Amino acid sequence: MDERRADDPRVLVLFAHPAFHRSRVHRGLARAVQRVDGVTFHDLYDAYPDFDVDVAREQALLEAHDRLVLQHPFYWYSTPALVKQWLDLVLEHGWAYGASGTALRDKQLLCAVSTGGREESYRHEGMNRLTVRELLAPIELTAQLCGIEFVEPFVVHGTHAMDEADIAAAADRYARTVTAFRDGKLA
Repeated sequence: MDERRADDPRVLVLFAHPAFHRSRVHRGLARAVQRVDGVTFHDLYDAYPDFDVDVAREQALLEAHDRLVLQHPFYWYSTPALVKQWLDLVLEHGWAYGASGTALRDKQLLCAVSTGGREESYRHEGMNRLTVRELLAPIELTAQLCGIEFVEPFVVHGTHAMDEADIAAAADRYARTVTAFRDGKLA
């Protein structure tokens, strides 16, 4: 039985952007998601500018939330460096995975990513030859290893060509997506 109160945070947004001060798109997405009730917004680069991740703090945050969002730009078809550091340190054997590693079991993960390239670039016949979902395979497999359900990612394509109206529309779509995720209506 879920002992969580209705107003308790249910969604943890793990945000990672190493050049946030230059990001128009993620600034809009971050503002939008922070207005969603039941969301805890956690900026990893703000918390750990020297990459000195507080493992106990991060594990406690993960345990306190049912649904997780990993929000970041695609950097060379992957995550920013701090996300890799965070994964390596926080998802410990015996805690997150392994015979006794059940702390994250039955949680859900939504990746929210942006790409500079247009959507057609992320198709098998496109310039990048793989879909965003395929490029997220290491994150999806990590989630699977930890007993976390990986849901279809939220993707903002073509960020270099977006104007303010496009960014506002993407931010609104993101807020609606995270609201549905919070409410268990996104699979």
